[in-house]
Amino acid sequence: MTGDPGDRLDDRAAIPLFLDMMIAERGAAANTIAAYRRDLWQASEALGGRLTHAGPKDLETLPGIWVEAAPATLARKLSAIRRFFAFLVADGHRDDDPSRDLSGPTARRPLPRILSPADMRALFMATDTGVAEGRRNALRDRALLELLYGSGLRASELVGLPRHAVDPAKPYAVITGKGAKERLVPIGHRALASTAAWAATLPAEAAWLFPSRTGHLTRVRLFQIVRAVAARAGIAPERVSPHVLRHAFATHLLDGGADLRTLQAMLGHADIATTEIYTHVAADRLVELVNTRHPLADL
Repeated sequence: MTGDPGDRLDDRAAIPLFLDMMIAERGAAANTIAAYRRDLWQASEALGGRLTHAGPKDLETLPGIWVEAAPATLARKLSAIRRFFAFLVADGHRDDDPSRDLSGPTARRPLPRILSPADMRALFMATDTGVAEGRRNALRDRALLELLYGSGLRASELVGLPRHAVDPAKPYAVITGKGAKERLVPIGHRALASTAAWAATLPAEAAWLFPSRTGHLTRVRLFQIVRAVAARAGIAPERVSPHVLRHAFATHLLDGGADLRTLQAMLGHADIATTEIYTHVAADRLVELVNTRHPLADL
């Protein structure tokens, strides 16, 4: 198409089409779709309902209307705009992409907070007495810790596990993660034992491995449980969260010799650049490897 771009489509039709594509073809998560929907309609409103017809100079005004947004938020909004126009071009609704030169601040990914192996031992020890006495909450807390730290599950993946997702006879589980993508995650013998001990306390009709009164455990409740265990372990609660335990899983595996590709698969990262953040927190080990394993080390 030449001339006025997007003649056959306006924002009211184009934006829903794009979001439908992101769901059907890209398997985008519900939160991603909701964010992109807000971003695109905000851009459409700012451009008088003519986002689909916008030219490069029109798009240059958008970072200015989002000037108060955090760098990461602005980066996401601009990414939504670029993806939108890439879709329009790919589907033949435009023959040019006015967003190619659209740029914003580069958001720096913060280094993850880290717990040491000693911190992790303290967390588990904080549940030892309750587990030995067979207290139900302690059995639940131990199973949660084992799956967060032993398998690197996301909080949303953990709380949404079906009752029989972890099979005592199998050293792995099939997890449905971001974008409804499935992956295999390792389940160590400790996690299998702890999960089985907890599951034995559940009623036969329970649908979820970690049920609540109205469904399954919420992420907020999981956050509260993990911080309560941290307090009992003598660790500052603000240092600990379910995601910090996932970071500990990744960092300690990398320290132990795991390669990035394997770690990427276990964490369910779509882009290995996300996994590479852990190379920064394992810098001491990498320096040691260069000094002891490189051929020049003996010269």
